[in-house]
Amino acid sequence: MRRYKIAIVGAGPAGYFTAQALQKAQTDDISFSIDLIERLPTPWGLVRSGVAPDHQKIKTVSKVFEKIAKEPKFRLFANIELGKDLALEDLRDQYDAVVLATGATKRRRIGIPGENLTNSLSAADFVPWYNGHPDYVSLELDLNCETAVVIGAGNVALDVARILSIDPQALESTDIALHALEKLKSSKLRTIVICGRRGPEHAVFTPQELRELLKLQGVNVVVDVTQLRSSKKRVENSFYVEKEVVNNLAIMELITASNKTKLEKSIEIKFLLAPIEFRGSNKIEEIVFTKNQIVNGKATSSEENYVIKCGLVISAIGYDVEEYPGILVENGRIKNTAGHVEGNIYVVGWAKRGSHGVIGTNKSDSADVVDLMIKNLKEPKNKEGITAILPHSHTIIDQLAWERINAAEIISGAISGKPRIKETDLRRLLKLGQG
Repeated sequence: MRRYKIAIVGAGPAGYFTAQALQKAQTDDISFSIDLIERLPTPWGLVRSGVAPDHQKIKTVSKVFEKIAKEPKFRLFANIELGKDLALEDLRDQYDAVVLATGATKRRRIGIPGENLTNSLSAADFVPWYNGHPDYVSLELDLNCETAVVIGAGNVALDVARILSIDPQALESTDIALHALEKLKSSKLRTIVICGRRGPEHAVFTPQELRELLKLQGVNVVVDVTQLRSSKKRVENSFYVEKEVVNNLAIMELITASNKTKLEKSIEIKFLLAPIEFRGSNKIEEIVFTKNQIVNGKATSSEENYVIKCGLVISAIGYDVEEYPGILVENGRIKNTAGHVEGNIYVVGWAKRGSHGVIGTNKSDSADVVDLMIKNLKEPKNKEGITAILPHSHTIIDQLAWERINAAEIISGAISGKPRIKETDLRRLLKLGQG
């Protein structure tokens, strides 16, 4: 029997699915001891701090994570930060393989003048803020304006627009962070404009997310009919069109057909607009776009400008990965070949492929990387693992400590009719974990 020690860094969906793939790969000849290492005192990654609070059904995947954590030879080591509390070189020395499942959390910049103005934010800040991520509790956000612009044409842009426009009362029974709920209740926003630089057929919304807009109460959703018709013509003349694109265009047609009037709030979806400058006196006041046109299937500037007055802008154009010494990052992801970085280091999830794909995408992706890793494994190292390199004084949140935190949050939520009330203070989280 060959017994291998595997370290997985990052306790989000990709990390848990990697652990699950390792557990399923065990045979009479090979076994795996798995140490899952997480920077925060709380695991589950984007399921906890990325999925919108009004999407509680998606969060039930955490039950799968709980089951994985109950399997033998699985250990959670939370409240441990790679590059601060542990060095990657020490991990690779102590383990037969190290899997980086660290995700992509850094703001991706547009790179235009005025991007640093007040109230010019990124979804990388806004989403964890309303989801109760400890690092973003103190985010400065002014909702005392009538118009906000969301730049991007993916699911995150839809989430941001929906949270900004939804009646806060509809979020009362969710696990939205309490500080965010109070802020949204005092919001003066009436118009949310989603801007994509390419045409409707190029939007990377999933049909399921797009349909959510049809369910919004008290919100008028508007799609430019002319742009939609032009997009349909381009699609009809294309040699091959993905089914998801056809579905998206059909849903946008439904949106235009069900267009309401005289509602208090509205979401406007505009295409073929590329931002070139944010303007304002310290704070964002307007955005200058260049109008694009589709030429040979590509968005090209028409050199005609378009201005939107607004008091808030949130860019949702993707995320970049954190960098670690000795690890090469390119195009927003860790450089790898099919998940293999180099030596005994591997990568999965958004850190591997960039910030695209839904939670379920990580399952097959992680399984493929585990298959490759097993093929590359040599003789087991027979070393101690994380306990040999972590200072004894360091506060560790293990599985039992996390279960204490989880139970405390759920009990607090039950009292208020919510799934949970997230603790957002790091010191209190550690205290809850210690019982």
